[in-house]
Amino acid sequence: MAWRGGIFQGDQREGRTSAMNGRTTVAGRILQFNEELAETTLELPPGFKVINPFNGPQKDRVREVTTAFYHKYYDDDKPRCLVLGSSPARRGTAVTGVPFEDAKLLESETGVDVEGYAVSRPSAGFLHDVISRYGGRGKFYADFVMSFVCPLGLVRTNSKGREVNCNYYENKKLLELLGSFLADTLERQLAFGIDASVCYCIGSGENFAYLSKVNEGQRFFRKIVPLEHPRFITQYNGDRKEEFAEKYLGAFRGQGD
Repeated sequence: MAWRGGIFQGDQREGRTSAMNGRTTVAGRILQFNEELAETTLELPPGFKVINPFNGPQKDRVREVTTAFYHKYYDDDKPRCLVLGSSPARRGTAVTGVPFEDAKLLESETGVDVEGYAVSRPSAGFLHDVISRYGGRGKFYADFVMSFVCPLGLVRTNSKGREVNCNYYENKKLLELLGSFLADTLERQLAFGIDASVCYCIGSGENFAYLSKVNEGQRFFRKIVPLEHPRFITQYNGDRKEEFAEKYLGAFRGQGD
């Protein structure tokens, strides 16, 4: 189906924890959201393409992995805060379907067999360290849901004819076409049963700027806390990883006000 604006009519900001389609756990709501994404098609400018793990060539494997992951950590009705990146990387989340979880880390930390998936990525490695220091995956995922402002992966064809990662905000026409999809899916993700008092935004530049702008009109969150992207940290500020890890931990523990 094509994504249509106005899909979320009425005021859903009250009762965020209500069950959807008869499902009563956070896991069920997230998995239902993924099923809807599987049937979503988007109009994009020439040279851009969607990477959708939920209807791609490994969709059955992705469904198996995501079902195991979410039932392991989200089989309850406890409100959690959102941690939002920009969009899934084509060799990361766009492959596994689990936000910011690399395949090897998924297998070693959750017991979910993801043989044949992508190798470890720097972003997942940094976040793996932060999550471990927070108290481990069980504790972290009891408090947070990790996702994206644009929940589907995007790629563009570069001047050499190769597909490369693309963020939703990189192209004016792209952002224009994606606008209603981004707003609607943000609303849909809040209905997982999200604690909207604070949102953590991974990407303190354009991702934070766009999310803040949308929030001014929609009032999805009371507050948005920006955090530098792990790729920016690992590629350009490797000698400051400890500093940034402490910043993440301080924010997640409520010390970043």
